Amino acid sequence: MSRPDRTAYAGVLIAIVVGAGIAWAGSRGGGEIGGFPVFALAVAVAYLIQWVVFVPAYLLQSERFYDLTGTGTYIVVTTLAVALAPAVDGRSVLLLLLVAVWAGRLGTFLVRRVRRAGKDDRFDTIKSSFPRFLMTWTLQGLWISLTLAAALAAITTTTRDELGLVTVPSVLVWIAGFAIEAVADRQKSRFRADPANKGRFISTGLWAWSRHPNYFGEIVIWIGVALLAVPVLHGWQWVTLVSPLFVAFLLTRVSGVPLLEKKADATWGGQPDYEAYKRDTPVLVPRPPRQAGRPS
Repeated sequence: MSRPDRTAYAGVLIAIVVGAGIAWAGSRGGGEIGGFPVFALAVAVAYLIQWVVFVPAYLLQSERFYDLTGTGTYIVVTTLAVALAPAVDGRSVLLLLLVAVWAGRLGTFLVRRVRRAGKDDRFDTIKSSFPRFLMTWTLQGLWISLTLAAALAAITTTTRDELGLVTVPSVLVWIAGFAIEAVADRQKSRFRADPANKGRFISTGLWAWSRHPNYFGEIVIWIGVALLAVPVLHGWQWVTLVSPLFVAFLLTRVSGVPLLEKKADATWGGQPDYEAYKRDTPVLVPRPPRQAGRPS
């Protein structure tokens, strides 16, 4: 077995262990069905869906199912948690609504993007390797479980509290993040769809304020969800507040910003307009552009 294969299998094992850990913590003080914690069941389903879809994806050597499976799993798992929770209250329904709206919008966007491009080049060197492709799908299960952790804990907990003062600011934070992400995605899609922009980078709209405004919006979305969950968390459930921290870490240090920055540097590095854009535009947190009319 090659070293990359061993590393991939180790990644699968680590993802399972971490997922089991968050399932244990989130289940403390949570409801059960048939003696099994609902939170842990939701996490298990998140992983199981990825592994089931991985089989045809690997056999067909296709990444087309990946994003749709991921965003769909968010909706399935959250709906399952609400259906099996000890009680259904306003907080649970609101959390389900926020997750479903976000996942529905993002899933549709990602599927359309891959369809237009014909492929997702992130998988070019991965999908032919069984262990590496399996690791990618398993990590998606972990991504879903950790991202949803605070919401799942609030939905499945036996501690109930009426929606209160924290509700409005939490939802406003979520709306702000959702709007930023959706607008940034739309602006970039329209930019790329214009033949006149072929081979150019976007530096207009929200992209003049941040080099990755969509990722900033994503992080803000999950901060809003976590804030909404806070009033009913207790004991080990507080561990589930890792949710927005995990999203921020993954997007800024692992799979998001670093990969796209490297790709952009390889494409436009050394060009005066690109170097000026990098110098004047924050990587993540938006800031008004320093110069007006910067070329793209």
